[in-house]
Formats: sequence, C-alpha cells, structure tokens
Amino acid sequence: MGRVVAFDYGTKRIGIAETDDLQLIASGLTTVQSDQIFDFLDKYLTENKVELFLVGEPRQMNNTPSESEVYIQTFLKHLNQKYPSIPIERIDERFTSKMAVKAMIDGGLSKKKRQDKALIDQISATIILQDYLEKKRK
Repeated sequence: MGRVVAFDYGTKRIGIAETDDLQLIASGLTTVQSDQIFDFLDKYLTENKVELFLVGEPRQMNNTPSESEVYIQTFLKHLNQKYPSIPIERIDERFTSKMAVKAMIDGGLSKKKRQDKALIDQISATIILQDYLEKKRK
C-alpha cells in the first residue's frame, strides 16, 4: 500500500500533507512554492510510494467552483501528464483555511505563528486529507 498525498493548491504556495504507508494517519508534510512543486514531487516520489494524489476542490457556498479552479485545472493537467500512473481525486475543501486557523488557536499557537500563511496551507492540506480518510472509512 502506498501513501496518499494531499494538496491545498494556491497560486503562490501549495500546502502538502501525506498519510503513512497504511493510510491511517494524515500528517502535514510541508508547504512548497507553486513554481517548485514538480521539483519537490520528483524527489519525494523517488523516496516514497504514492498511491493517490488528492487535490482540494474549492467551491462557493452555492456549490459552484471557486475562481481559483481555473488555476487548479492547469495544475491537475500538469500533475496528470508528469505522473500518469498516479490517480488524482478531488475533495471539497470549503472552510479548510478557517478550520486550520481554529486548529492553530486551539493548539495554543501564538498570534505570530497563526499569521504564517505557509503553515495555514499545510494544515489545510492535512484537514483535506483527514476528511478524505474519514469518508473512505465509512
């Protein structure tokens, strides 16, 4: 069994989370500058077996795609072209950034750390992945 790697895509940064090899636990991995994502993945994939890429799907409250979906579609196209043997799934990511900030507050992080957008992106990717794992178990 391989890992599931989740992405919280942004035009500047991409938050990344991963599961363990048994796909039981979601953990924040890192945040990468968007223009460096494929260099990061090339290295990561030489060291880890990945079974699935999971990409957040931002939606409006009325369930229509977010404005950022056009950028995500370009990312998905490149991801699929570069790693065609790894399937890609999408999952609703509404409210993950707010949930990430709440988790930071609940975890007792300082206000300065809570303003770290890279950390918010990484935690958002972890929430996306945890949501996927919970839905998969049901």
